[in-house]
Amino acid sequence: MYAGAKALLATNSNIQLAVASLYSGEELQVLKLGEITYYLLPGAGDVISYNAKLEAYWKQIDQDFAPDVTHVHGTEYPHGLAYVNACGSEKVIISIQGLVSVYERYYYGGISEKVLLKNITIRDILRNDTIITQRNRMVQRGSFEKQMIQSVKHIIGRTAWDKAHTWALNSAIKYHFCNETLREEFYKYKWGYQNCKKYSIFLSQAHYPIKGLQQMLAALPFILAHYPQTKVYVAGHNFTNKGFLKINGFGKYIQSQIEDLGIQDNVVFLGMLSEQQMCQQFLKANVFVCPSSIENSPNSIGEAQLLGVPCVASIVGGMTDMIEDHQSGLLYRFEEVEMLAKNVCDIFSDLELTQKLSENGRIAAWERHNKTANSTRMVEIYNNVAKVDTSYMQVSNQV
Repeated sequence: MYAGAKALLATNSNIQLAVASLYSGEELQVLKLGEITYYLLPGAGDVISYNAKLEAYWKQIDQDFAPDVTHVHGTEYPHGLAYVNACGSEKVIISIQGLVSVYERYYYGGISEKVLLKNITIRDILRNDTIITQRNRMVQRGSFEKQMIQSVKHIIGRTAWDKAHTWALNSAIKYHFCNETLREEFYKYKWGYQNCKKYSIFLSQAHYPIKGLQQMLAALPFILAHYPQTKVYVAGHNFTNKGFLKINGFGKYIQSQIEDLGIQDNVVFLGMLSEQQMCQQFLKANVFVCPSSIENSPNSIGEAQLLGVPCVASIVGGMTDMIEDHQSGLLYRFEEVEMLAKNVCDIFSDLELTQKLSENGRIAAWERHNKTANSTRMVEIYNNVAKVDTSYMQVSNQV
């Protein structure tokens, strides 16, 4: 969102922009930093349940800033619904990120409930935070998401998947297509085979089942049979070595999987990475893998492609809007870990294929994530929602 806002202001000096978000304080705060006004709403504790107290804050913000358009980024949490309930939906447009009301179907990532129950830990019980509980919370959030989508007239999406699902919830909604602008760092560099760490696989997220680390690990023995020097590098802390009282159920499951497969020396957790560190890790990778059980249009694929990193991804959600199989990346069914392994090995063994995927992916991503084109399109959408006559002016008030 920050990258998009930055690009929007860079190309439209007549726009006044405010950003509102929840924080852990106890009173509404208003800050002016540079060209953006920030509103901080108290209420960052329980973000799962609907908080009716937010409605009064939203009314106060709406009266203070008087926006021509209110753009809600994401439907995953109910504070956006509180704005709609407080201020109405006439000038509201929602951007779809993911859809938790759909994601919950795939939350277990192919792991059976029996196995999940077997791996519940002391930490999970004390915190009431098992994988099953997490999914139930997602179902709860999904009910608010459905209400929100059914309450508004305008929505922004970017894949056939999100278009179909929003249509199913509200067939009268006006769907506006607009691609995402990504983080600045990923526009600065270009991946090169000669500079990458050979036989290295990079995953940018892995800490809950939906992201599919378990599938990558299941595929790894097939890869190691041909390329025993292969290593999987995972962004984020090592959640498998937390100790008896701190490890969660998914960490316990992954720990057992790594031990059972004998791949302890082939999996490396990198710790938390900054934007710059993440970019450099992409550049080091021989291949980027997105093995998720569901995604809409993951920014990780977009960032990898912007750099030219060869990509392998599961055919889920909106993935086929980002990758054309064997042209700008390699695709496989989420369940088929053998196909995942074969795709990785094909990139390791075929330099011509690797270069083709790299170049084609980069061309597609630079068109898809073009900052100027996306900010221009966003202004067109704002004009449409605000009902501005664009024959003689651009939107000139507040978003």
